[in-house]
Amino acid sequence: MEKLLDIKDLSISFKTDEGTIHAIDKVFFSINKGEVLGLVGESGCGKSVTSMSVLRLIASPPGNIDSGKIIFDNKDLLSIPIEELKKIRGKFISMIFQEPMTALSPLHCVGNQLVETLQFHGNIDYKKAWEIGEQWLHNIGIGDPGKNMYAYPFQLSGGMSQRVMIAMALMLDPKLIIADEPTTALDVTIQAQIFDLMREMKKKDTSLLLITHNMGIIWEMCDRVAVMYAGEIVEIGTIKGIFQEPLHPYTQALLNSIPSISIKREKLKSIPGQVPSPFNYPKGCRFQDRCNYTFDKCRKEHPDLEKINDRQARCFLVKNK
Repeated sequence: MEKLLDIKDLSISFKTDEGTIHAIDKVFFSINKGEVLGLVGESGCGKSVTSMSVLRLIASPPGNIDSGKIIFDNKDLLSIPIEELKKIRGKFISMIFQEPMTALSPLHCVGNQLVETLQFHGNIDYKKAWEIGEQWLHNIGIGDPGKNMYAYPFQLSGGMSQRVMIAMALMLDPKLIIADEPTTALDVTIQAQIFDLMREMKKKDTSLLLITHNMGIIWEMCDRVAVMYAGEIVEIGTIKGIFQEPLHPYTQALLNSIPSISIKREKLKSIPGQVPSPFNYPKGCRFQDRCNYTFDKCRKEHPDLEKINDRQARCFLVKNK
């Protein structure tokens, strides 16, 4: 399949008063045209930082992209002029942010923000842009869209603000949608409606990077999944491969912690221990203190991302499979 997005050797750090945080460390993954890639991992592992780096939204200072390339449609987004990047943002790559209340302007009504997005990327008059915006509010489940086009973000609930962000991301028919926990604040019926819209866009060869903690959504929506832990990718594979035979011990632990719908009450399984500090990662495997299979080599050497058939996993044990 043809690659649309290819992230190579991406490393990102942040300078703080306590020292340097190595948030992302040599991350590799790609997304094909028309593919949905899920990105999963514990809070703080670097998922959102990775997604924001695609559009160069990392504030500098304190953030810094130390190395890597982000190739989108044969262009390195880290090296092109910012004016060229602005033409790509929204039109070709749209992002649904995790915090809609901070992503929307508090000074402008919803309608004007939708219209501005449409007019910035196309030759369209105000009246037509307003009609398109109103139709998209209807598409994503906002009642009385004609009235809510005049509403300001502070007048909307968190769920409604999230839906406005989703409308803004989808209405330009982008090639790639980056969705960071897109349905966290929405009830299940609206979630289903949003994901139906995304499935329709996938039929048009739109690609999606879906960041979520919900493994059920990953199973329903994604073609492949990349698992992050402590700033690096630890496993990449197809949905069936990851769910049926996870290779990395962290992936196994994540899947084991999913609540069961069994009638029999079972205690929830958690992953023991703590994520290592990003100020000072251990010399060897970063999962060593929480892993049931740790041996001497794990504490002395850092494992590479090994390729096993159509899978990749960062674990010394996968060589024996």
